Amino acid sequence: MTEKTRKRVFSGIQPSGTPHIGNYIGAIRNWVAEQDQYDNYFCAVDQHAITVDFDPVELKANVRQMVGVLLAAGIDPERSTLFVQSHVPEHTELTWLLICHTPVGWLQRMTQFKEKSEGQRESVSAGLFTYPVLMAADILLYQTDAVPVGEDQKQHVELARDIAQRFNNLYGDIFTVPEPVIRTVGARVMGLDDPTRKMSKSETGQFHSVGLLDDAKLIRKKFNRAVTDSQTDIVFDPQRPGVYNLLGIYRALSGESEETIAAHFEGKGYGALKGELADLVISVLEPLQQRYREYTEDPAYIDGILARSAERLRPVVDQTMTQVRSVLGLR
Repeated sequence: MTEKTRKRVFSGIQPSGTPHIGNYIGAIRNWVAEQDQYDNYFCAVDQHAITVDFDPVELKANVRQMVGVLLAAGIDPERSTLFVQSHVPEHTELTWLLICHTPVGWLQRMTQFKEKSEGQRESVSAGLFTYPVLMAADILLYQTDAVPVGEDQKQHVELARDIAQRFNNLYGDIFTVPEPVIRTVGARVMGLDDPTRKMSKSETGQFHSVGLLDDAKLIRKKFNRAVTDSQTDIVFDPQRPGVYNLLGIYRALSGESEETIAAHFEGKGYGALKGELADLVISVLEPLQQRYREYTEDPAYIDGILARSAERLRPVVDQTMTQVRSVLGLR
């Protein structure tokens, strides 16, 4: 195997819509902060986005937007490898080879497929059913040691571990068995319009999420419309999901403790919380948005980064696939 000097981390993000504050708090800012701790592979997983209905023109634009946002957030292409899934065709080749070693029963237990296919089992694509194997291929192709995910994605990493262990038992020590890394603070940001559901890029509600590229006026409007409750005190209480979600966002972005924040808002109303939270989010996003405009002014700049990244990946990809093809008798 290609020698590792640090633990290798793979992180994928779907370009299925505009990235939002939940993506930033739960994933992107951690990726930026940990660039010097790990050998990081950051991937816009566009092939995952086609497992449900999609528009090809919109998908292409979303991929470029996602790459631009990651760069603007602080992903440094000299310190990390930032690439697009479809630019490395071995993702799909390895997926098929792993599908042939994955029992159907394992996939039938995946909760996200059950949720996304509810009420449309006859019309849903086979791609959605085998989606977790594509995710496993994303991870295993790069001999990944750790995968930072939210609690809702932990099952997918566990499936990748199961597949890797089964393959290794059959053919020898081919794949690194990855470990999930679950975040705590800010790991699960909920929708502003429904704080019982995780904030999602695929949700279409006008006031569901705060996009990383939203202007200040729109950000204030969205927080003003955020669901709270009929009580008046501002405290960290998980039984009050609306206020708890807003306070969680505030805590994640301010870095202050729950005690400090609760004391600060003691005796104040929801208007104060929403207003100060909007101010905080705007101050965090303004420099990101400025850098995004600068990076996306020159399409050739992003094209060059993606081309160099795909080339940088080639030794690891070739080594893994040579071993896999060899043990399967394919070459």
